[in-house]
Amino acid sequence: MKTKFLLLSTCITMSFLISCNSDEKTNDGTETAITNEEILKNSQIDATVDDVTNIAEDQFSSQLNIAAKASGPIKNFLPSCATVTTVLTNNTWTKTVDFGVEGCTLNNGNTVKGKMVVSFSNDFNASTQTISYTFEGFYHNGRKLQGSKSIVRTIKETSLLVTAHPVSTASIDLTITFDDGGVYTRKGTLIKEMTSGYDTWFDWDDNVFVVTGSGSTTFPNGDTFSAEITTPLEFNAACRKSFAVKGIVSVTKNGASATLDYGNGECDTFATVTKDGVTEEIDLKK
Repeated sequence: MKTKFLLLSTCITMSFLISCNSDEKTNDGTETAITNEEILKNSQIDATVDDVTNIAEDQFSSQLNIAAKASGPIKNFLPSCATVTTVLTNNTWTKTVDFGVEGCTLNNGNTVKGKMVVSFSNDFNASTQTISYTFEGFYHNGRKLQGSKSIVRTIKETSLLVTAHPVSTASIDLTITFDDGGVYTRKGTLIKEMTSGYDTWFDWDDNVFVVTGSGSTTFPNGDTFSAEITTPLEFNAACRKSFAVKGIVSVTKNGASATLDYGNGECDTFATVTKDGVTEEIDLKK
């Protein structure tokens, strides 16, 4: 069931005006309420971060498989409309992924255009690799991305999985400009574990990722929206969605708090938001 949220632009009576103001602000006029619109904006940025991370990691994995002389039907994350230019200079691979000026549609339905430049060392025997990337006129679902990001990738055992598997720690420092001109900044650290599909390099769709970490988003009005993953988020590539299918995120803003619950594993874009003891369902794709 989809839930629609309407923003009331006016209050009809003086008593209702007082009620609206008391829900939105403290006595000194500081806004404290976390709105569903803010949660949706933050989730859209989450989806953007997830996609660009996958693009970068996919480019690393594809070069790794070439170096290993792997053979077989490779199913990459990139759509066929993307072109990749690969250069090796001073033992460093630089891969420019060009989605064109018209853009491409990823297999999860999100659209991208412009370029991502991904770089990493040619030493694939190293236990730890750093994957860096930047943007050149890059847009995700019409939102412009600027800044840089690095991913430290290690093969190791963890408490989630005793078999050695890829674990990536991503440092995020991005500026996202929405199509309405609103500028948002995202900073944080995410730890992403590939708990399934790491031994079938030729098939992206059987990949399952578990993500932990925290971050903050500064909104155009200066408010800071902080988020912490309190129950690990699970992403299932077979769902072809850029949203988690499981997990819980705790969010705070100006002293107010809310929780976002992604559910129990169903391949959909719905989540439940709990604020002040009230729980409601929202569609993150809105």
